[in-house]
Amino acid sequence: MGEENSGTPSLGEQGANHEVVPFMLRHALGARRLRVALVGTYAPRSCGIATFSADVREQLMRHAGGVDIDVYALDGPDSGLVYAADVHVIGAQRREDYLRAARAINDSKVDVVWIQHEFGIFGGTDGALIAELVDRLAAPVLITFHTVLAKPSPGQRAVMEHLLSRCSRVMVMSQQGRQLLMSTYRAPGGIIEVIEHGAPDRPFRTAQKAKQRMGLAGRKVLTTFGLLGPGKGLETAIAAMPAILRKHPETVYRIVGATHPVLVARDGESYRQGLMAQAEALGVSHAILWENRFLAIEDLLEQLECCDIYLSPYPGLDQSTSGTLSYAVALGKAVVSTPYVHARELLADGVGCLIEPNAPDAIAEAVNDLLSSPQRLLELQRRAYERGRRTTWPHFARASAHLVRNTLAARPQRVEPTVVPELAAVWNMSDATGMLQHAVGPVPDRRHGYCTDDNARALMLMNVARGLPEAERMRWSGIYGGFLFHAWNPDAGRFRNFMRFDRQWCETIGSQDSNGRALWALGHTCEQSPIGELRMWAGRLLDEMIPRMTDLDSPRALAFSTLGCCALLRSGWSNALAGELVVETCESLTRLVSMFRRPGWLWFEPGLAYDNPRLCQALIEGGLMMGRQDWIDTGLETLAWIMDCQTSAQGFFRPVGSESFDQHGGWKPFDQQPLEAQAAIEAARAAWMASGDEMWVRQAHQAYQWFFGANDRGVVMADLASGRCCDGVTPRGRNENSGAESILAFQLSHYALAAMNREARPYAKAGTDLGNSIG
Repeated sequence: MGEENSGTPSLGEQGANHEVVPFMLRHALGARRLRVALVGTYAPRSCGIATFSADVREQLMRHAGGVDIDVYALDGPDSGLVYAADVHVIGAQRREDYLRAARAINDSKVDVVWIQHEFGIFGGTDGALIAELVDRLAAPVLITFHTVLAKPSPGQRAVMEHLLSRCSRVMVMSQQGRQLLMSTYRAPGGIIEVIEHGAPDRPFRTAQKAKQRMGLAGRKVLTTFGLLGPGKGLETAIAAMPAILRKHPETVYRIVGATHPVLVARDGESYRQGLMAQAEALGVSHAILWENRFLAIEDLLEQLECCDIYLSPYPGLDQSTSGTLSYAVALGKAVVSTPYVHARELLADGVGCLIEPNAPDAIAEAVNDLLSSPQRLLELQRRAYERGRRTTWPHFARASAHLVRNTLAARPQRVEPTVVPELAAVWNMSDATGMLQHAVGPVPDRRHGYCTDDNARALMLMNVARGLPEAERMRWSGIYGGFLFHAWNPDAGRFRNFMRFDRQWCETIGSQDSNGRALWALGHTCEQSPIGELRMWAGRLLDEMIPRMTDLDSPRALAFSTLGCCALLRSGWSNALAGELVVETCESLTRLVSMFRRPGWLWFEPGLAYDNPRLCQALIEGGLMMGRQDWIDTGLETLAWIMDCQTSAQGFFRPVGSESFDQHGGWKPFDQQPLEAQAAIEAARAAWMASGDEMWVRQAHQAYQWFFGANDRGVVMADLASGRCCDGVTPRGRNENSGAESILAFQLSHYALAAMNREARPYAKAGTDLGNSIG
């Protein structure tokens, strides 16, 4: 009933897109059948969240229509509970169970994952093991926070803020919960929706007939129900009974529900026994009726029907959700309650009686006033019933189904690479020095200056961009090429990488990857640039560079430099060391595959990082250049494996996220970045030319559609009119920043796929000249 604890009650990327599903697309999805993975405790477990989760499943399928729900139930250690055959069980304290559940959910083609969060049901300190699940979920995540603490511990705050950073939408059951999420946890209000706790929809009835059935005719009945624990305030209600009985001796107080199982496991029934001893000491034990069991819904409703006044004397005022209170109001019961969060909202405007906490006299006074005025009692019951119509299960189910659909990723529109993207975004990020690295939104961020990596990519774009006037191409090729030339440090035999906006280098030697990429860009220029003088300049610089680059050992740096050497050799430029570097790199990459190969793991490394398909592409292009079919075969095999890893169960491209994954810990799909789509397209193109298998054409097109919404959040990343591309797909949508790497990845992806589409035949023979086809 929304109460696991009895009575206890940087977000995202800058500019993250909170409107995940555009308005028109949401309505187009309205009739589509949805599949939801529901994560939380579940029946037959005896707790409020389990009851709520079971109700959610039943009521959505009954009243919303078009929704299928898979259940992933959190279970405690050694519970001995037997779940239904279609329920997936997660051992709350077992990390491997969370990883297994994430894999199962990702493989099951669910549209939305709906997590019921409460402190105490997930394993780890403050329930931190939930991160092992949410970090690996690809589908949009909707989280219901059943408790929102106003004063969380550091650990509780960390868990809450992490969950908020991963979810697309949030549901709370009170306005106060929404305000706390925004003020205390910095959650954006645009993703939070308030849906009140659901409750049964029954006709309004007085308690007389139910009392007769329960053997309580002629008695005035007070009731509290739910799992028993110190947070219920039962001590205070029992302390009020002497004053109530003096005025209304026919009154009984029914305490309905089993002791909370966590409390029983720790202390046995000592808490209940203490309450009984208190009642005995006060002389009211004869008026306290105990129903010591966890009730099924129909039985519980029957128990509630015979109630005149429902007592909800919680001592803690932070309780943001109480399913028991929702049930009592929906059945039209007069309520006397302390003013905790949920009670203040649900009982506002005279719907119930609010009294101060820990005050037996206040309870007695409120109860006696109502019992002494049958007309006032009936009026309060009717007001409660009318208020409860807004929380009935049909109302809840419709609102929840609407929220689930708003959490959906949109279905994309297919875009073919026939329209050439404009270069306005490239020029916007460039100046007389080179191309700036980062942007805030579309605005260049000069604080981060420039880097060799991006200017190498920009030079490659100038080599292949169509429709540029010769003078314009020469101007920008000169700027980007000039940056690379200035980055070369002949004393160190390496390229520098990072330059501040004031044109001061940040280091004398850049990363191995930036050096490999610079070599690749120069080889690409020798092969692809339409400007003869530029081809000559690049070849001469490579003659100086390559002898100094023989000690690179990073796999990606080796792959980038191999791709550059292959391009140089295809151009006809004579450089013996370039051929030697290709041979050494491909032999090294082949050895790495043999070293790390395991059942189900066919890769060069023990984990996956970034730009992964480049390793396969280097083997394929190296094999074509040197006539080594064994390298080509290994490249094709590993590329097929990584592309299978990067294909979702729904069939769209799902690149390895920037958080990466390995063969032991399971993968994390976010943040997804544009350079991964570019690498997949260009590697697939090399594979197609080596094999003639049209599967690679389909793979390249699939990766290209990622830019236009065929991704886990249905967000369009690229704009053909400006040539702009956003920086990544995040758990909430897209990162609206648009830096150089992203813009260039999109632009180069377009030209690679367009060239692939133009090719009339595959280049299937090893050693075939790939001129005018790669890049």
